Amino acid sequence: MSQRFITTKERAQENKRKKRLLVALTMVIVAMVCFVAVLSHTSKSSKAEELRQLTEAVNRCVAHCYSIEGYYPESLDYIKDNYGLTYDDDTFFIDYRPVADNVMPDITIIEKGGDN
Repeated sequence: MSQRFITTKERAQENKRKKRLLVALTMVIVAMVCFVAVLSHTSKSSKAEELRQLTEAVNRCVAHCYSIEGYYPESLDYIKDNYGLTYDDDTFFIDYRPVADNVMPDITIIEKGGDN
């Protein structure tokens, strides 16, 4: 049907439909953006919690070793082998530097490839 045979009322109705469609599409896009933002935040929170739990686990194993053996472990491998420490070494790097038998080692845990 040609545009010159459309009445003013029909044109107004068509414009209303277009506006409703535009509003609906805008709402869908806003909802998707919000969903992605929430997922991103949840992922970052999850990684932070994972890092916190790993830090606690390493410190607990080190303290446990000291309380049982009377000295701090000489290496991270010793903790893994004798105290059951496990973690995802593709995700986290643990820098373990012993100071002395009776001094808490310097422990730094870093998320690999972290873009926080």
